[in-house]
Amino acid sequence: MPILDLTAHLSKVRLDKYLADEIEVLSRSKARECIESDNVSVDGKREKPSYMLKGGESIRIELPVEPPLAVEGENIPLDIIHEDDELIVINKPAGLVVHPGAGNIQGTLVNALVYHFTRLSSVHGDRRPGIVHRLDKDTSGVLVVAKTDQSHMHVAKQFSSHSVEKTYWGVVWGKFDRNEGVVEGPITRHPRDRKKFAVVEYGRRAVTRYWVEREFDTLTLVGLMPVTGRTHQLRVHMAHVGHPVFADEIYGGGKSRLKGYSPHQRDFLISLYSSIQRQALHALSITVVHPKSRKGMTFEAPVPADFQTVIDTLERRHG
Repeated sequence: MPILDLTAHLSKVRLDKYLADEIEVLSRSKARECIESDNVSVDGKREKPSYMLKGGESIRIELPVEPPLAVEGENIPLDIIHEDDELIVINKPAGLVVHPGAGNIQGTLVNALVYHFTRLSSVHGDRRPGIVHRLDKDTSGVLVVAKTDQSHMHVAKQFSSHSVEKTYWGVVWGKFDRNEGVVEGPITRHPRDRKKFAVVEYGRRAVTRYWVEREFDTLTLVGLMPVTGRTHQLRVHMAHVGHPVFADEIYGGGKSRLKGYSPHQRDFLISLYSSIQRQALHALSITVVHPKSRKGMTFEAPVPADFQTVIDTLERRHG
């Protein structure tokens, strides 16, 4: 079994919940199974799933081995921004899941990568060859893939040290009091809905920079830079400060937001919604230090048609 060593950075949190929130591949029930099977130790001792962390403990967990998953290559077209002996940079379309998982073993970016490339990093095993980082299914934009394990680890270290610069564009609800700012709020899984994430006191540190690109009547085009890289971070942070991403049904930016608008405004917003039908979030650029040249390289993904339609429609309406 693979072994993972952690240092508890939270206190007053159950051991099983902490492990489930920290380790992406573990559900709460799987974390409990690991603890009850004596595959988890806290400061060298066995504890119960209900053990309340004090903070600072050394936790060792033997992760269950996932059964091999034969990922079949599929001839899914890829928009390749850049390719060399170490890296592939993809412009991922909205609607494409990055890697296979429960209920998604086909039709993913990984299936396409396996078909189109003979060499991909194996750091994440057979399920996620080449995948260094991810984008949400319905977020479009630039994504870096590693061909070799050495390159994978080099880029992954940049992500973990927060030295990768990522810029997004998002259309969000409302107007901001300031033209630029920083959102800070610890993020972890939602306490009641494990498919969502939320700003919670005991979550992991999360920081997002934002700036206003263009202000409209009810919506704003913003630039976003995630200083940290938590799951759903930009969507959660924008919702947290009262500006959820437009058409984001999960985090309060969907059609339920239309209540209170005049019929004329509502008709316009519904028409705008129908032109994108996914969260209006696009990964515009990424800057990484190349594993071989050791020079910073910036890759950009053009704004896709559906997102551009939203911007163009707003600009025509508001001049």
